[in-house]
Amino acid sequence: MADCTAASPRTQLLLDPQWRFHRDDLTSAGPQGHGATYGMVKSGGAQGPAGLEFDDSDWRLLDLPHDFVVEGTHDPRENCDHGFLPGAVGWYRKTFFVPAEDLGRRSAVVFEGVFRNATVWCNGHLLGTHASGYIGFRYDITDILEYGGNNVLAVRVDATGYEGWWYEGGGIYRHVWLEQTHPVRVAPEGVFVTSLLPSYDRADLRVATDFLNDGDQDYRCLLTSVVLDADGTEVARAEDDGFVMREGGLALRQELELAAPQLWSPEHPYLYRVVTTAVYEGCLLDQVETTFGVRRLDWDADQGFFLNGQPYKLQGTCNHQDHAGVGIAVPDRVQEYRIERLKEMGGNAYRCAHNPPAPALLDACDRLGMLVMDENRYLDSTGERREDLKSLIRRDRNHPSVFMWSLFNEESLQGTERGARIYASMKAVVRDLDPTRPVTGALSGGWEGPVSPLLDVEGYNYSPQRYDEYHQAHPTHPMVGSECCSTLGARGVYRNDEQAGYLSAYDVNATAWGNLAQDGWRAIAERPFMSGIFIWTGFDYRGEPQPFEWPCINSHFGILDTCGFAKDNFYYYRAWWQNEPVLHLLPHWNWPERLGEEIPVWVHSNLERVELFLNGTSLGAQEVQPNRHLEWQVPYTPGRLEAVGYRAGAEVLRTVVETTGPAATIQLTPRRPELLADGEDVAVVTVSVHDAEGRLVPLADDLIRFEVTPHARIIGVGNGDPASHEPDQATQRRVFHGLAQVLVQVGREPGEVVLTARAEGLLPTRLAIPAQAAPVRPRLGSVTLAQRLATWRVSPVLTQEPPGDLAPAVDDQNSWEPYVVSPTFTNFFTNGDGWIAFHTRATAPAYDPATERLTLRLTDPVGEVTKVYIDSALRQTHANPGMACLVPLDALTPGEEFAVLIAIQSHDSWGGIIGPITIDRLPR
Repeated sequence: MADCTAASPRTQLLLDPQWRFHRDDLTSAGPQGHGATYGMVKSGGAQGPAGLEFDDSDWRLLDLPHDFVVEGTHDPRENCDHGFLPGAVGWYRKTFFVPAEDLGRRSAVVFEGVFRNATVWCNGHLLGTHASGYIGFRYDITDILEYGGNNVLAVRVDATGYEGWWYEGGGIYRHVWLEQTHPVRVAPEGVFVTSLLPSYDRADLRVATDFLNDGDQDYRCLLTSVVLDADGTEVARAEDDGFVMREGGLALRQELELAAPQLWSPEHPYLYRVVTTAVYEGCLLDQVETTFGVRRLDWDADQGFFLNGQPYKLQGTCNHQDHAGVGIAVPDRVQEYRIERLKEMGGNAYRCAHNPPAPALLDACDRLGMLVMDENRYLDSTGERREDLKSLIRRDRNHPSVFMWSLFNEESLQGTERGARIYASMKAVVRDLDPTRPVTGALSGGWEGPVSPLLDVEGYNYSPQRYDEYHQAHPTHPMVGSECCSTLGARGVYRNDEQAGYLSAYDVNATAWGNLAQDGWRAIAERPFMSGIFIWTGFDYRGEPQPFEWPCINSHFGILDTCGFAKDNFYYYRAWWQNEPVLHLLPHWNWPERLGEEIPVWVHSNLERVELFLNGTSLGAQEVQPNRHLEWQVPYTPGRLEAVGYRAGAEVLRTVVETTGPAATIQLTPRRPELLADGEDVAVVTVSVHDAEGRLVPLADDLIRFEVTPHARIIGVGNGDPASHEPDQATQRRVFHGLAQVLVQVGREPGEVVLTARAEGLLPTRLAIPAQAAPVRPRLGSVTLAQRLATWRVSPVLTQEPPGDLAPAVDDQNSWEPYVVSPTFTNFFTNGDGWIAFHTRATAPAYDPATERLTLRLTDPVGEVTKVYIDSALRQTHANPGMACLVPLDALTPGEEFAVLIAIQSHDSWGGIIGPITIDRLPR
């Protein structure tokens, strides 16, 4: 019987910290001579930056996620659709330690997303190349790890190619994990929970679990699924005995009943967990938690979408995945912030345009309450793209937020027979992995072609004038506005300025194929058969700078800018997408060059009547029409513009816009009042410039410089200016129409995070945000090379074990040979029994005892016994040929000199050391 206690249950270690990075490609010279060629073509013999012993000490040290394209300089010669930033090749390397006791477990490295064409090596072994920049991938590295020693991951990322016509960035921009399990385990994405609601006081759950077995026998296990509610209370359980076969594993299907279920919705995002365990003879082999929600989805061709039995209008936005300051390397907390902003507008649905999202985004949608149209990148059913589709469905099918799958967007084959064959094959893949959700596609034409009948829900991009026509011709086919509006405008801008690259924020600009905001929404709101809308877009994004090119570097489509600051249309949607009173007045009232000129004054409101005042004089009242705005023409006079909103004859709200004085002060406003000192949390801080009376100065463009306390760092800055060429990876930024944003990532040290902002001519300001002690996700830092011990003296073969204080005499130039150890160094002796000794003197390098361990590493001592002495004291006895020998040096202080003696014994076989001898800093 195999000993199931030899390995502990599953662990998942975050590999994000401390990667070495080099921008631009590196190639190694070809091998010279037989020996080099012979070694290079062996397994694990990768050379150059992919090799095990490549010196990356002069590479930049950084933490993931990372987008290296956003660090570039805007160049008008580069592709406008990709934000005028050059793509490039980048290399990443990480050295990490794996304990000897992990031998016997299964280990895999999991990449959530790398853009793009990622070629991965581990310990010089080529693992593979993954083309897609949008769906994650994994490699099993069990067999090639160095247990009890250092291991090296190397990743070459080629971001010179494209998958889309928008900014796509480049780099390892999502999380990386080291996943370790018992050989008998739940398969990756191997749990799938579905629910049926025969009545709303009972849910029938089906838990499908796939188990794998890479052990040396069949295992008869107790396999349990326990359902926990949001409080952690058990509410359902299923147990089965089953054989997890050495070949074939086990596909287990269990049914449970959940009484009085709490239903998930955007308004009530209630989450359950199912805990899956495999137990063998009382030993826990694996345990996996899967979050899910219970909800019912129905579609009616006449009445639209129903959620949990109630009519539910989809109020959605389409969104790319980049954010100001960080590009596509969006931290988890910023993902949450973006969903929070859409919900504040009244949004309840999110379309992932046009690719699979980060897992953290779906987690945020589950927790916060946001329906998601999860979208595949290509209309393609062959090869890698078919496998990418499978990976998408398996990865995301337990998220209650995901309510439909979109298999393509505006493909040239969308109206063709070939497209229909491809789509049918893709849909079959989805149905096999998830029969519970509808499958759609976003068509920009070809609605009468052979693809449309295959869609469970017709995805209509634009063309609202054809909604009625299609519905009449296809009265049994549900419809959704999968992409709508394409309204254009820049925050704080109220006149088009083609030379500067700006469009007015009034709802007056749209693309040739799109519509104004109120026209696009009214077309949906007034038609019950239209299930809802997905507006292009929720946020501005880099690239596709319609209708301009240089100097404009990002789109104008967003309801919010790249920072998440609201444009005026935000309040139009907020007025008609939620029930709270809204009264928004635009534009600002600083127009000294337009004295006496009529200024269009708009109001977005869901009240019944609004009256406008200028400096206390009424300019008249207007009745509010559903899904429309109000408008006055007002000759400009400096002062106070005021709107008063009424319902049932009573005043409900009033809002004021005033002419301001010059910029005087800076204000820093954090999104949240405190942070979690977990090394990942981010303070999203709004930077605003105000006059002496505290009013936002709408035309301010001051350059603000930032400083932050040492235990935090600024990871990006932005201002929402679609034509700004300032660097996002910086500690300064101009405000755009009075606003900018700084993203501050906290470390793991509790205490105050202090951010200071300064600008010429303005009063500086200081923001202190408390960072509370918090659990830290298990993580694996990097081993850092502190010193190579290259110069040694090697004794002749000794017949007796040498004493620990053995050392060559100072004047010995004959019996102890000098040796210089290189990464390819080998020293053997073969003339019978004996010992050989290596001796050197060294100085302890600098290290931080609180966070690091100092370790002497012998890469591969060869012999029956290896003994290591430090200053004559025996520190390590090693009897595992082929495995690294690690000797703790924590007792040494930085700068302390010490002697090293390595004694190796061999009997009628080779003995010596293969590979380098180093002093490493290991993370604690």
